Amino acid sequence: MQRPVSSLSLSPSVKVKLVGAGFQFTSDLLHVDAQQLSKEAGLTQPEAQEVLQGVRRAEEGGAPCSCTALELLQKEEEELRTIVTFSSQLDAALGGGAPVGRMTEVCGVPGVGKTQLCLQLAVDVQVPHCFGGLGAQVVYVDTEGGFRLQRLLDLAAAAVNHCSLLAEDQEQRVAMETFTVETILSNVFVVRCHDYLELLAELHLMPGFLSAHPGVRLLVVDSVASPFRPLLDELSQRTRLLSGLAQQLVAMAASRDMAVVVTNQMTTRVWGTHSEVVPALGDTWGHAAAIRLRLQWEGPRRLATIVKSPCHRVSAVGYQITSEGFRDA
Repeated sequence: MQRPVSSLSLSPSVKVKLVGAGFQFTSDLLHVDAQQLSKEAGLTQPEAQEVLQGVRRAEEGGAPCSCTALELLQKEEEELRTIVTFSSQLDAALGGGAPVGRMTEVCGVPGVGKTQLCLQLAVDVQVPHCFGGLGAQVVYVDTEGGFRLQRLLDLAAAAVNHCSLLAEDQEQRVAMETFTVETILSNVFVVRCHDYLELLAELHLMPGFLSAHPGVRLLVVDSVASPFRPLLDELSQRTRLLSGLAQQLVAMAASRDMAVVVTNQMTTRVWGTHSEVVPALGDTWGHAAAIRLRLQWEGPRRLATIVKSPCHRVSAVGYQITSEGFRDA
């Protein structure tokens, strides 16, 4: 497993400089010399040497552990949990919803419903166990200012009403006493980030927050593309930062047994006289998420297409955004 730079015995100021320069994990520093590190991270030569010595000690000290592929499969089947989207067709295509333990990317043009799906998941992750939910909490990282409290209120009220209509046995009726709009709002931790430095800093602190709040089973980043717009001309730095960010999110999903959902924007790729609209951030980022879900318009209809998944076929289903939330078309 990747070892974060934050786990090394270094001063906080050095750690901040390393993360800010895109060095998220010790593996990012294995092929960097002291002079290059000093220049890229703004460290003194002695600081750079101390960092590299700490990296070598960390890499030499860990003994690899192994298990068989069958054991991995059995563990995954036993632990596979999902967060429903309240669109039965999309849930069926995804094998139950957004998977826990993996990162899902939701991409699409503005206004197609990416944030609506994220808000829906933020509510649905809290559905009580007796209704088939996780009964958990969510951290919602908002980088574009798209988080709307009133909309979350609407979705929460709709979810409470939906579950109350389904409540049949005593356990479900008891669960409805605490599954209220107020409880749902209190279980959504909202973080506002204005640029990539704030985003990296918040994610750097996230493991500590998650340790203090073990009930969190969903992390939303809406969106991951927006903070990195200022680095369009700094391709090398942006690629390194995004690579470290992706590794961190994937590792967090697996180690914390939580779902990570990120949104991405679309951009136009041009070659010769041809062009097409593709997800932003490039091919390297595109390999990071286990599942890529593309939301798009087809005339007046909205379509959700599973573009990439290790265990689901490529398919498209219709959906709509109603006053109650994300639903079947």
